[in-house]
Amino acid sequence: MLRRRHLGPVAAATLFSLSGIASAQDYPTRPVRLVIPFPPGGSNDVVGRMVAIKLGEKMGKQMVVDNRGGAGGVVGTEAVAGTPPDGYTLLVISLAHAVNPWLYKLKYDPQKSFTPVALIGAGPNVLAVNPALPVNSVKDLLEYAGKNPGKLNMAHAGIGSFQHLGSSLFLLMTKLDIVQVPFKGGGPAMIDVIAGHSQVTMGSLVQTTGHIKSGKLRALGVGGNKRVAILPDLPTVAEAGVPGYEATNWWGIVGPAGLPKAIVDKLQADITAVQDNPDLKSAFDKEGADIVKMGPADFTKFIGTELVKWEKVVKEANIKAE
Repeated sequence: MLRRRHLGPVAAATLFSLSGIASAQDYPTRPVRLVIPFPPGGSNDVVGRMVAIKLGEKMGKQMVVDNRGGAGGVVGTEAVAGTPPDGYTLLVISLAHAVNPWLYKLKYDPQKSFTPVALIGAGPNVLAVNPALPVNSVKDLLEYAGKNPGKLNMAHAGIGSFQHLGSSLFLLMTKLDIVQVPFKGGGPAMIDVIAGHSQVTMGSLVQTTGHIKSGKLRALGVGGNKRVAILPDLPTVAEAGVPGYEATNWWGIVGPAGLPKAIVDKLQADITAVQDNPDLKSAFDKEGADIVKMGPADFTKFIGTELVKWEKVVKEANIKAE
C-alpha cells in the first residue's frame, strides 16, 4: 500500500515552479482579457487596442479588449485587482494609476495588488482648441483667456486623468481663469470640444492627432520637452509661451498580484517582440507616441517613483475627487 508523503518546503517550491513553467509553455490556451479602465476614444484605449491586436497575433490567441471606465480609471482597475493570477486578465495602466491613490479611498493597493509586466510607451499631451476660437498660438490663448476670465471651458477626461493633471499644471503656471469640465473619458471630452461646447483641451497627442489633421481641432503646442515628428511645425508649449511646462503620459500592462514569474516572463518577451514590430512602431509614430521598453523590475520601480511625483502635484494643485 502506497503512503502519501508531505512535501518539504524546497520540494513544494520546486514543484510549484515546475508547474508554473509548464503552464507558461502552454499559455495562453484561450483568449486573454485586456481591461482598459477608461471609455473608448481616449489614449489608454487607442494604445491598448493597438497593442492588443499585435499581442494577440504574437500569442496565437485573441486579446479581448474590455473597456471599464469610471472614477478616473478606478472602476476598471478595481475589477482586475483580486482576479485569479492566471494571465487571462490583464490591465492597461497609465499616469492615472499613480494619481488615483491621492484622490480616492481605494479598495486596492496600486503596488501590492498588481504584478507589473512591462511599460509599453509614452506620449505628451497637446494644447488644442475648437477652430472657431479666435486664437492661433499659445500666446494668443493666454491673451484671449486673460481678457475673458471664466468664459472659456477646458474639457478633460475626468478627475485625476492625464488630461486633468496636464490642464491643472497649465492653469497653475499661467494663472488663467479657465473653467475645467470633467468627462468620463478622453473620447467624450474631445467630442465636447469638437462640438464647441468646450473650447480648450489638453488631451493626449495619441487621441487628438487625427482630429488635428482633419481640421476639427487647432493645435497650439505640444506638452513634451521636444517637438514631435508627427507635427513637426508645432512648437512645445514651453517654447511657445509657458516656459518650463511639460506633461507626458505613459502606458503599461500589469496583471493581478501573484502572477507566476514564468507567465510574466513570457508576456514580457511577447510584448518586447511586439514593440519591435515595424507596424506597431509606425502606428505609434503616427499617433505622436514613443515605444518605451521596460521590464517588470524597472517598471515596478518606475511606478513607485511616479506615485511620489504625482502626490506632490495633486496636493499643490489642490485637486479633489468629486
